[in-house]
Amino acid sequence: MAANLRKRSNLQSFLTRTTPVVPAYALPKTCLRELNWLPISQGKVECFTLGNLWDQYSEWSAYGVGVPIILDNCESVVQYYVPYLSAIQIYTSKSHALTRIMLEECERESLSDDSESEKFSRSSDAVSEDSVFDQDGSWSTRELLGQLYMQYIEYGSPYARIPLINKVNELAQNYPGLTSFKSVDISPASWMSVAWYPIYHIPTCRNVKDLSTCFLTYHTISASFQENNALEDMTKDPYPTAVDNTREKKKGNNCISLYPFGLATYKLQGGLWIKPETSDNEVISSLYSAAYSWLKQLGVEHHDFDFFTTH
Repeated sequence: MAANLRKRSNLQSFLTRTTPVVPAYALPKTCLRELNWLPISQGKVECFTLGNLWDQYSEWSAYGVGVPIILDNCESVVQYYVPYLSAIQIYTSKSHALTRIMLEECERESLSDDSESEKFSRSSDAVSEDSVFDQDGSWSTRELLGQLYMQYIEYGSPYARIPLINKVNELAQNYPGLTSFKSVDISPASWMSVAWYPIYHIPTCRNVKDLSTCFLTYHTISASFQENNALEDMTKDPYPTAVDNTREKKKGNNCISLYPFGLATYKLQGGLWIKPETSDNEVISSLYSAAYSWLKQLGVEHHDFDFFTTH
């Protein structure tokens, strides 16, 4: 068993444990044709509420999330991390607001005498002015971004920050959509970054410097991005624990996993997190490049990302 545990990737373990699994539901088929700003490739769109997303971080913010770590001597510890909101941007647009109205009409399953063709005609007229596609079918930059509803970037010291759920509740006082929006209400450019700082590990180990590693994960929070199955396969733990099994059952019960599309690390030293026989190096390189490109395209100066990169 010890030999097997040594093959286990601690990076994979971290990404698995810190990925939020959010209750979701598929939109009615009658609504799909009206969501013309969504790139529907699989014939369905899974929707979730931002309130349910933040609920996932509630317990983690209070107690930390435990990440099983296998040390070089094959002993195991559980390292606890607390999430902090490092940055977030939520974009909306006129067409997205209309989509929300149409979605609510579909959900109420109104007993209107109008035919589906008549309903679709009215919906098409309503959104034609702000179509998200150019004439060649590509995404329009203006509509892809939409209007910036809110932005928050953390600049304070890690020691002066409050956990993610507390920061969200604080921001929601001025931006109620932060907790009330559905994932179909916001544009594909909406995203958040979570800073994960270690607090303690059980059992306590001395002189294990690699357990001080900090992480930045980047997540899209729009319904237009479905699960990243490729990343899921790359980060899957070959030796799942009871915690993994519970998460798999939850994920299969009408839930969606918001796997990170980007990653940055701080104090990532030695070989504790990266195992040569795994895809860890590829994962870190790919996710870091994705985060860098994302921030560059949006013109965002992310303080934590710059600090992690230069230290």
